[in-house]
Amino acid sequence: MATNNLVLKTADICDIRDIEEARATIKPYIRETPLIQSMFLSRNVAKGNVYLKLENMQLTGSFKFRGANNKINHLTEEQRQRGIVTASAGNHAQGVALTAKLLGIDATVVMPEEAPIAKQEATAGYGANVVLHGATFNDARLYMEQLAEEKGMTIVHPYDDREVMAGQGTIGLEILDEIWNVDTVIIPVGGGGLISGVATALKSFNPSIHIIGVQSENVHGMAASIDAGKITSHHDDFTLADGTDVAIPGDLTYPVVQNLVDEFILVTEDEIAMAMTDLMQRTKIVTEGAGALPTAALLSGKIDPKWLEDKNIVAMVSGGNVDLTRVSGIIEHLFKPADTSKGVVG
Repeated sequence: MATNNLVLKTADICDIRDIEEARATIKPYIRETPLIQSMFLSRNVAKGNVYLKLENMQLTGSFKFRGANNKINHLTEEQRQRGIVTASAGNHAQGVALTAKLLGIDATVVMPEEAPIAKQEATAGYGANVVLHGATFNDARLYMEQLAEEKGMTIVHPYDDREVMAGQGTIGLEILDEIWNVDTVIIPVGGGGLISGVATALKSFNPSIHIIGVQSENVHGMAASIDAGKITSHHDDFTLADGTDVAIPGDLTYPVVQNLVDEFILVTEDEIAMAMTDLMQRTKIVTEGAGALPTAALLSGKIDPKWLEDKNIVAMVSGGNVDLTRVSGIIEHLFKPADTSKGVVG
């Protein structure tokens, strides 16, 4: 990968040097995840070269381990001794819990009461103290802040943090290592930590790389904020993409996204469900709803072909932590057999 990096307008929030440092910090702990080509998406959908970045194969089953690990490794000894607290719908929770276990730190995780059972159990299994509070992520976040103040614990924010963004940005460096001439990158968006970090890494190398954020029509606080030109809230209903169920974007992530992300695509719940089943059928990948958002955007036909045809495209599969009961329900109610005349595998 070339190293003649550019200095971006948002460097005061997260810089390529932060991401390069994060890569060295988390290297002993993480997996460099596979980047595989999907022949079906390449030939039959995009008419270009579509690669899937498989963060569902990361430790804890999600990209969130990167940012959590980088943040916690940057804490002072005094901050570690006080214990750490976070709020999460599940994936960041597991990243914090595993890192805390590896480093011998006490961790408390506040999760919404309706957080997926699989994510609750996995977080507790890593040794964290799991506290269920509130109906939404925002409820859990507010309670996290209350606990931190009452007990003196150190907050490990799930997305609105420089070290967290830098940790997620290491995915961008891995993409460039394998496809230096990538043209389009499609990324799921919740609070904005993932897309902020990855966009910083990619645009520092080549500002012409087209970055597409994808959110559910039901919950798209970041896209609504970009449209409004200021931070605002959006949460209409439940979404299968529970990992991106964040109504209000971060104070730090919002300006990064505003400056570096080129467009947003909103997808329906049916499109998310069909992307999940399509990934299972054609590529043998089990993903959660958030991880299927980029594939849903591709399959929906909502992306302008000029960013796809004859281009090198990366679609992020951000995580695979999904309840099997949810998978079976999706298969039962929304599954349609693949058109085998166009090929099934890949």
